[in-house]
Amino acid sequence: MTEATAVRDSVPLPRHTARSDFLGHPRGLGFLFATEMWERFSYYGMRALLVLYMVKYVLQPETAGQVIGLAALRHALEALLGPLDVQPFASNIYGIYTGLVYLTPIFGGILADRVLGHRLTVIIGASLMALGHFMMAFESLLLFALLFLILGNGAFKPNMSSQVGELYPRGDPRRDRAYSIFYVGINIGAFFSPLVCGTLGERVGWHYGFGAAGVGMLIGLAIYLAGSSHLPPDPLPVKRARSASDRRPLNRDEWRAIIALLILFIPTSLFWASYEQQGNTIALWADAYTDRTVNLWFWSTEIPTTWFQSFNPFMIFAFTPFVVALWARQSARGSEPSTVIKMALGCVGCGAAYLIMAAAAFQAGDGKASWLWLFAFFVVITTGELYLSPPGLSLVSKVAPLRYLSMMMGTWLATSFVGNFAAGYLGSFWSSMTKPNFFLMIAVVAMAAGAVIWAFDRPLRPALRQGG
Repeated sequence: MTEATAVRDSVPLPRHTARSDFLGHPRGLGFLFATEMWERFSYYGMRALLVLYMVKYVLQPETAGQVIGLAALRHALEALLGPLDVQPFASNIYGIYTGLVYLTPIFGGILADRVLGHRLTVIIGASLMALGHFMMAFESLLLFALLFLILGNGAFKPNMSSQVGELYPRGDPRRDRAYSIFYVGINIGAFFSPLVCGTLGERVGWHYGFGAAGVGMLIGLAIYLAGSSHLPPDPLPVKRARSASDRRPLNRDEWRAIIALLILFIPTSLFWASYEQQGNTIALWADAYTDRTVNLWFWSTEIPTTWFQSFNPFMIFAFTPFVVALWARQSARGSEPSTVIKMALGCVGCGAAYLIMAAAAFQAGDGKASWLWLFAFFVVITTGELYLSPPGLSLVSKVAPLRYLSMMMGTWLATSFVGNFAAGYLGSFWSSMTKPNFFLMIAVVAMAAGAVIWAFDRPLRPALRQGG
């Protein structure tokens, strides 16, 4: 048993967090579930609008001059990438924003572990994000609003995920299921946000959509504060141990666990580079290349572009019970895949989804493809996500040394920094490539990630044995 494991095992859980009265889990999980749901409502509501807002409005010549700092950002990007038209410029801003959203959790985790504690850091992060969403209502403050959202998410995200794991003692079999339940909360918020924020933004006015996202963030903060007595406290025994243990170097087992997680970092980043085209080029495909008309024998309507951003989160909470049940049956038979193999299968699923889009683009030719192609795309990519994301979060909470838990959770979330940054760069080819070739390129990236993860399954098993 490592020192970190011994400390983790010795931390007594408060009685109010040990009670099982939320779907068989501690009540605190319900408050974390609801807080994260509203935070994701705000994030995905804003994300559903961002690229369309930039391409159709704020980056147009008559508006772009009002945005503080935009000319300097364009100059910097064009110095690296060459001249950028509106769409490539918007895709790169999207990639930088979504990438930095997942880089700053590293620093948010360190800040919580070393200085502020998890709770205060979450409150600061939620407040910054609410302010950032409301700032999006002013064109001139676009870049400052994105900065506030980036910093707020960095403080919020790793410490929410860490608190889920802290509700459970070491070896509690409910922990994996808790992260799957928590992930459903994320996607309930992500499902409703395009329907609310997206519809307001497209049909009423961009600023109404961003304002709705800000209101959602304030609701999440209020829920977190209301449930504070049911949430896990900052681990005081660990704070006391820091005076002695943190000055000693990591031991061999701790280093092996950290190195194993870092090895999985690179291919996981490639998964997110493919996956995160949903809010970028997939949104553009839905807007300009998809026949969004739904015809029933007595009724006909057109699906708003942003509503397609709700397909994935709806399928997350629809499919999760079946995926969890499948894993349970496989476990009973002794055939459940390892965490690493699950992650590899997730990448393969992501690649297969983009092969569907390549087929849709090829079949459509110069016309528009049926919206059913997008529906099939979201079915497959959602299944891939369920095999990669929740198992990855659970793995980090199990194997990371306790004294560096939030920092390692932030580091793991930073796979999305690299992935989103790469997604923005890959998205900049949207205007210059044929659409079948573009989707084939994204599919190859995802499939390559799966092959790399699969190749590392056996070598990493000893290091990850502690986390399953």
